[in-house]
Amino acid sequence: MILATSPWWSTAPALAAALGYLVLALGSQRLERRAISALMLLVWALHGLALLAALGATPARFGFATTLSVTAWLVLTVYAIETRLYPQLATRWTLAGLGAPAVLLALLFPGQALPALLSGWLPLHWALGVASYGLLGVAVAHAWMMQRSDQQMRSGQASSHVLPLLMLERITFRFVAAAFVLLTLTLLAGVYFSWLLHASGWAWTHKTVFTLLSWAVLGVLLLGRWRYGWRGGRAVRMLYLAAGLLLLGYVGSRFVIEVLLQRVPA
Repeated sequence: MILATSPWWSTAPALAAALGYLVLALGSQRLERRAISALMLLVWALHGLALLAALGATPARFGFATTLSVTAWLVLTVYAIETRLYPQLATRWTLAGLGAPAVLLALLFPGQALPALLSGWLPLHWALGVASYGLLGVAVAHAWMMQRSDQQMRSGQASSHVLPLLMLERITFRFVAAAFVLLTLTLLAGVYFSWLLHASGWAWTHKTVFTLLSWAVLGVLLLGRWRYGWRGGRAVRMLYLAAGLLLLGYVGSRFVIEVLLQRVPA
């Protein structure tokens, strides 16, 4: 098991952010709206500070847990912006419940030291990959809201999301399309750097195979949506499948290498 040996300026904001997430998850029903907004802003800042401290360390480290933590922070960032446009959205407790373990995992499993860069453009490939994770995570969160709202409507209950179902659906697919574009750019950058770093050219790793499968499922979903009007349960299940495949692609393979096998990734 890899344990963090982070200094206090990295550990303190991470623990404070995890505590704030727990307060939001457990007490959001009892806190006033203004207090919730202020606490979310504070937690967002603490989480970002923890990430900066971890990624700015010497040597810089990155791994499956850091990817999850950055993804959770990006989802919270998009949600915070979105609630300014649509104050009716109310999934704070869900996002907070996911944010706390993401922060703690990154603290416990800081990952391996990043290798020396053979190209100054390599961080762009990583940034595109993490951004695609974040946008797909946002799409999944909206799909969950959409599915829950639909179930509440069918059972005759008052929806906990004031946004109309069709609007939620449109927002969901906007994020799906944005994630697909970023994932496409990530794969194109990956092809270039694979030829640059490996003499044999394209490397068919677990990460590559699962990422390509996720990209293909997202492409079919968007094509089906545009050509045949796919929606509802079928579309949501395909989105969940794509997100699961992408999660297995990098996070899953790195978890096996870093935690189960305790090897330095190639």
